[in-house]
Amino acid sequence: MPDTSSNAALPALPPLTDQAERLIALGVPELAGIPADEIRAYARSTTVGDGTDDDSGAGTSTGTGTGTGTGDTLLAVHPDRAPASALTPLLRRGDKPGFVVVDMPDVDDFAPAGVELPDSPLYLVTGLDRGDRMANWSPEEALPALGAEGRTPLVLGEGIHWVLQQPAALERNHCFMTIGSRLRKADGTLDARTPAIWISNGTGRDGRERRDAPKVGWCWWGNRHTWLGFASGTGRGE
Repeated sequence: MPDTSSNAALPALPPLTDQAERLIALGVPELAGIPADEIRAYARSTTVGDGTDDDSGAGTSTGTGTGTGTGDTLLAVHPDRAPASALTPLLRRGDKPGFVVVDMPDVDDFAPAGVELPDSPLYLVTGLDRGDRMANWSPEEALPALGAEGRTPLVLGEGIHWVLQQPAALERNHCFMTIGSRLRKADGTLDARTPAIWISNGTGRDGRERRDAPKVGWCWWGNRHTWLGFASGTGRGE
């Protein structure tokens, strides 16, 4: 498969064992109800494959190995165990904690749509990419393009995990949407909002005190934004 990534300037992700320790230091075991030793053991025992075993992007790469992982592999906690509303305040940019915009009180109702997550409290996402090349595309335009490249859009929780482990993934004018998460309304149709993670300018209802803070918000499905790419991976696996 050709390399369709677009964030070559970003540093590599830490080894999986280091990612586990980061989650533990942030208090994620308590939030998710997963013992810290279980997270450590998972990181040590997991080997990373190519994560592209089926069309859904849900890989089956498991096994025993060093637990060091590769530089584009992310350790994630399933959103059923660690919802976005609980993870977002753990984000930091300088001394500013992350926040969810006030007009997204239903952030935890945004669920995987068109992507399949492993049925496991802990899993891996491989081949992370911020999608800078798709800046100024709409989600409606980006989703089929990602599929044609054999990539799977990140869900919101995965995007938050990425920034927790690699804060440089969020830069001014280079932030991203997580269009693997959508909100399904009571009538079965999809809400027109799509989640995104970017950096607050401290304007409007954000408040001046939140300038430069990591921000979880939303964008319209049909709208384009010059500063937002589309975060994706090559696969997922337990």
